[in-house]
Amino acid sequence: MKRAIMACGLAIAAVCAAVLGGLLAPHLPTEIIGLPHTSPDTTALLGTDGLGRDVLSRVLAGGRDLVLVSILAALLATSFGVAGGLLAGWSDGWISRLLTAIADLLLAIPLLLVALVLAVSLPGDAAVVAATVCGGTPLTLRVVRDATRISRRSGYVEAARCRGERDAVLLIREVLPSMTGLISADVGMRFVVAVQLAAALGLLGFGAQPPMADWALMIRENLPGSGLNPAGVIAPAVALAVLTAGVAGAASLLDRRSA
Repeated sequence: MKRAIMACGLAIAAVCAAVLGGLLAPHLPTEIIGLPHTSPDTTALLGTDGLGRDVLSRVLAGGRDLVLVSILAALLATSFGVAGGLLAGWSDGWISRLLTAIADLLLAIPLLLVALVLAVSLPGDAAVVAATVCGGTPLTLRVVRDATRISRRSGYVEAARCRGERDAVLLIREVLPSMTGLISADVGMRFVVAVQLAAALGLLGFGAQPPMADWALMIRENLPGSGLNPAGVIAPAVALAVLTAGVAGAASLLDRRSA
């Protein structure tokens, strides 16, 4: 229990730092403070990027939009998946078969291919949300469906049914609360996938555009000068890794506790 609480605390701290880090930036993310690709010094602790902007300031400010978009994508994917999974797991008829068939069809399409197709026709943030929903909802649906099938045969559900509770009440009051850990873990994993998609699309040029401060955009912009100032590439890459590893670790512990 303590490990799960600590992991969740660290994950929340990482997310909050990414969202609020721009408030601690010593310079404006777009402000030119020196020559391009200078090494770290007392003026710029992580040096400057290809335009002479402070790398530290851009790293501190570069996670906010990415994290907020990923949170939205994760919440939508999990919400749709939980709703579909509850419905598919509670019913044994054509509704369950239809929802499962749709989920299987979506899972058969590579997620990155879906994201690239969406990125061509939608803005980068919208493409990340849509791709996460298309790829994450079927996975969540299948997991919640199986858990619902187990829960509906449990003693506390049977007792509530004997009291005359309706199906909707049983799902909301009895079945759904028993999946709190599972759903929390699922939100974390959908968040990680959304961050990875956002970073991938950003590296390919479909995400944030200059002069915005964005971790994926920083990596792409600073690659040509990485030999002069490696921190311009390493710092945003480490920020992405710490964020995703922290959230994934917390989600894994929550998943084990809910199993």
